[in-house]
Amino acid sequence: MNFAGSDCSVHPTADISTNPITGDLMEVQGQWMEVFESSDRRDAGGQDGLPRSSTLTLTPLVAEHPPPPVLRSQPLVIRRSRMQGVELSSSVPSIPNPFPELCSPSQSSVLTGSPSPPRSDTHLIKVFGEDSHSRSLWVSPRATARDVCRMLVQTAHCSDQENWALIELHPGLGLERVLEDHEVVVKVQAAWPPEGDTKLQFRKNYAKYEFFRKPMLFFPEHMISDSADVTKGMTSAELIQNLLQSGTCPEIQGFLHVREPSRKAWKKVYFFLRRSGLYCSTKGSSKEPRHLQYVADLEDLNVYSITNSRKLYGAPVDFTFCVKPSKDRIRAQDLKLLCAENEQTRTCWTSAFRLFKCGKQLQCNYQMSLSAPRRTEAVSQRCGSDASLVAMDFSGKAGGRVIQNAWEAQSAEREEGQAWRRREALRWSLPNLSLGSSPSSVHRTQPWFHGGASRKQAQRIIEEQGLVDGMFLIRESQQHSQCFVLSLCHKLNTKHYLVIPCEEAGRKYYTMDDGLTLFIDLLQLVEFHQINKGILPVCLKHPCICVAL
Repeated sequence: MNFAGSDCSVHPTADISTNPITGDLMEVQGQWMEVFESSDRRDAGGQDGLPRSSTLTLTPLVAEHPPPPVLRSQPLVIRRSRMQGVELSSSVPSIPNPFPELCSPSQSSVLTGSPSPPRSDTHLIKVFGEDSHSRSLWVSPRATARDVCRMLVQTAHCSDQENWALIELHPGLGLERVLEDHEVVVKVQAAWPPEGDTKLQFRKNYAKYEFFRKPMLFFPEHMISDSADVTKGMTSAELIQNLLQSGTCPEIQGFLHVREPSRKAWKKVYFFLRRSGLYCSTKGSSKEPRHLQYVADLEDLNVYSITNSRKLYGAPVDFTFCVKPSKDRIRAQDLKLLCAENEQTRTCWTSAFRLFKCGKQLQCNYQMSLSAPRRTEAVSQRCGSDASLVAMDFSGKAGGRVIQNAWEAQSAEREEGQAWRRREALRWSLPNLSLGSSPSSVHRTQPWFHGGASRKQAQRIIEEQGLVDGMFLIRESQQHSQCFVLSLCHKLNTKHYLVIPCEEAGRKYYTMDDGLTLFIDLLQLVEFHQINKGILPVCLKHPCICVAL
């Protein structure tokens, strides 16, 4: 409360003396006594000559009977015994977790959550994606490669749950290998050099257990030999089945180029891979014990494939691999470099190394991968053998029939392609189609499109993700303008098919068979060849995709 031109103070009193006319002094009796002094005086220290502002001071009177003290609220301790048997209830209904896949399973060895380790016995690992970005995870000492892959699949929101793998990379030496699902990640990292560029990479791998599905493709007959008397007289198919089921026999044999120690020269030597170890013959292809030389033990051995082996090690061809004791730190002088004549030979040797070392454990890993849930039933059916896809004729009134004649099946396939072309051409000519849309650029959003990748890069991508029949990608042609290239894997080799644009009736199409079958865009081309082989040796099955972590 302010009064202009007056100084006000309060003093305790019990009398009342007022002068309402002059206003020199006014006393008010009550619980508070307010004193207003005259405002005729001016501030002697003021330079502007303006009156000072009045001040009000309130002084409480001393009561004869003071009020009782106010009790402040104190925290109430609730004993544990009072909470037992009491269930907390709320009127708000419980909301289920909309993303249960982002939470770590209760039995998983991978720990997620805060950046600090949840327990003192956890380890921090860093996993890189194919785009050079990485993700850090806290894992237990018993976390396997399968556990880490499952967690990365969930955090990266991958569409399918299987066919992923952890890759051990040594970029400086050009080495890489796929970690087995049962391998403990922390133990693998313990063998790495303290100062180096070694890292883990997360990417697709369709060929991890492909030799269980197509063993005759991975193990040629001329490389299979019976090494025991109990297997005498068995056919190559029976020997391969024994190899897949027990991992003990038969033996793998063949010529390999080996790099001589402390020299850059390569020498062609005949090798034998048995359950007891890796041997080489000092005299041609002789199996006599006096001509066999022990090379390595399979129990403590890791097999690596080598990239860019011609430039790094002067290999005669690119199909190079090496063996190294798993407990020793990786050094260039400790590597046993071997080079095969072709990709099938190299795949046979590396697959046999895995089977001889891990035995039935790989069979268990394969069965676990089969029991994992798939994306959809249609996708799992498409991933089966080509024998499950047959040509059907639904033109009759009695229902569909299987076309047995090969010529009739090819004719039906061409008719279906022509009908597809006419149907799509009619769809694009409808008036409700947006004129601003570009149907020819829809492929740029698809995971199988790899832009301006070169021929060598396309082959490298397919090799990294597994040389499985039906693996494919589409890229822009570097030699032909406005053309594309379909890169497809078949029988461990990568083939390239040119996709040419053409025009008909003023509309742009794409074709791979000189205009016999036309497609309105690349997406339609891929969808058609996922069901029909056409001019391709196999249907399109597995797109090469890259996932960013």
